[in-house]
Amino acid sequence: MLSGTKPGKGKYSGRRLSYFTGFLLLALLISLGIKTYAKSSAEASALLNRKSLDTLTAGSILDPARVKGGTDSCFYAQPIKASVKNRIMDKSYKKDGKVALSELRYVRVLYYGFDKETHIGELIVNKKIAKDILAVFKELYNANYPIEKMVLVDEYEADDEASMKDDNTSAFNYRTIAGSNNLSKHALGLAIDINPLYNPSVQKSNGKTVVSPAEGKKYANRSLENPYYIKKDDICYQAFIKRGFTWGGSWSSLKDYQHFQKSIR
Repeated sequence: MLSGTKPGKGKYSGRRLSYFTGFLLLALLISLGIKTYAKSSAEASALLNRKSLDTLTAGSILDPARVKGGTDSCFYAQPIKASVKNRIMDKSYKKDGKVALSELRYVRVLYYGFDKETHIGELIVNKKIAKDILAVFKELYNANYPIEKMVLVDEYEADDEASMKDDNTSAFNYRTIAGSNNLSKHALGLAIDINPLYNPSVQKSNGKTVVSPAEGKKYANRSLENPYYIKKDDICYQAFIKRGFTWGGSWSSLKDYQHFQKSIR
């Protein structure tokens, strides 16, 4: 043993060094964790501002309590951007159509889903009814009116039947009225279909009843109790009618229960 060296001194010094190193490592990990948490929190907060709302896929679930500026900021309309144009060109939008892109607006709204969650939806409508549509859906959302889905009809290659079958709420689609050569109000962005599977179009032709979508046949009987039916004087009906829309469910030869449209001079 060397003179002046106490037994075990080297062992205890090494242990203290190990503890100190461990402490520094723990402190570093905590510091990094705090920074990561702060960054994640900031990113989560930023996710809910207007700029990032634009990047969210339609149908995404939102926490209303974390929306910057409140839920009203989630209801907005904007001109058709290049990203939206690319989605609709040669599908719901036709180059040789009678409607210019400048006449249309891309609309974002919140809706209360069948799953009782808040979702962000998308529509394209004529700019002349854009404010009305925003007001209607704000009213429906605040009343927890259930809507199953709301994406552009282009997600179904502009196939109206496929969109209705999937109970998708949609508006603009440059097409004719089924069974005719006349342009639909949808072609002008002046009509919208709400929960179309549960609110089908019902028409009697040559003694037969034609239901569209075909899968909505079991919902053609409007005397049944169904929370997704649109009925005269209910909140959905009132929200549209008081803003100058007409309801297809009030027509005589054809009952288009999903359909609301507005005539613009």
